[in-house]
Amino acid sequence: MPSADPQPVIAQLTRAAIFLVATVGPEPSGDAAVRAVCSDLASLVRAVGFRDLDGRLSCVVGVGSGAWDRIFDAPRPKGLHPFREIRGQHHAVSTPGDVLFHIRAARMDLCFELATEIMSRLGGAVSVVDEVHGFNYFDDRDLIGFVDGTENPTGQAAIDAVVVGDEDAEFAGGSYVIVQKYLHDLTRWNDLPVAEQERIIGRHKLSDVELDDAVKPTYAHNALTTIVENGEELDIVRDNMPFGDVGKGEFGTYFIGYARSPHRIEQMLENMFVGRPPGNYDRLLDFSRAVTGTLFFVPSATFLDQLASAAPPSSDVQRASVSTRADSSSSSRPSNDGSLRIGSLKTKDRP
Repeated sequence: MPSADPQPVIAQLTRAAIFLVATVGPEPSGDAAVRAVCSDLASLVRAVGFRDLDGRLSCVVGVGSGAWDRIFDAPRPKGLHPFREIRGQHHAVSTPGDVLFHIRAARMDLCFELATEIMSRLGGAVSVVDEVHGFNYFDDRDLIGFVDGTENPTGQAAIDAVVVGDEDAEFAGGSYVIVQKYLHDLTRWNDLPVAEQERIIGRHKLSDVELDDAVKPTYAHNALTTIVENGEELDIVRDNMPFGDVGKGEFGTYFIGYARSPHRIEQMLENMFVGRPPGNYDRLLDFSRAVTGTLFFVPSATFLDQLASAAPPSSDVQRASVSTRADSSSSSRPSNDGSLRIGSLKTKDRP
């Protein structure tokens, strides 16, 4: 099988990001609109990004399990399924989401312009269920004061961690992504002594140096999110961003993790929310609450480029045909009461 170019899932971390999660309406026109934006996304990014070539604008689009068959009418990636909620010491919720746009740039205005263009193209085809504008906070720190993303792999190791290969050859070049929005209780967190915060995270707060294993608790965040199987550490790539609304007193982290298999991230979340072993959960969750949770598949850039020349999905054709037949049948019915029968609510006129 020819190699496929991935979307920019391992693009360099930026100072600004917009995360858009949307659901697609029930009409076939909605599926077609999303498919058209996906096929033209690269040109949209180029058009907006050309206004500042140093702005490093990029966008990754992912599609959820509930919308994949409708939008692409193609075989499904092996690991694509709805986000699985987790109930343990804390609750990882599952929330709606058919399509994700992860927009990154060195400047928020570039992100905003691209998001505006995307939504203008989509029109009423989708409903945005979550929109978060993230920002880089000082030296890559979260609002809780710790550096985020220290252990991200780079170079070939990052590619190996996030890009699907021969294990699902039809979707080689793709990735899986899980997003969650966490809200922090900063008042309670900041009341903790720094030494206790460091034990919860597993790192020194100022230097970002990892705690020695001899003193690091087994419930430390970085201990529970380290996954080793068959002697190999399974990496993911995170591009988490702080966000907030000072007027509402809302402060949080938008978690976004890319991997070549959702299992890697799901196991991390299982360890965090249930514990390893059960009960030994991530104490950071005592101060940080997950309010969203969605899983998407990120098809390769090659897959998206080929959409423009592909025939419309059979599901669109079938639904359009059913709709046309229904309209034709309705218009051919004889009218016995002299009414034009526009918008009739009579039972016999209902499809």
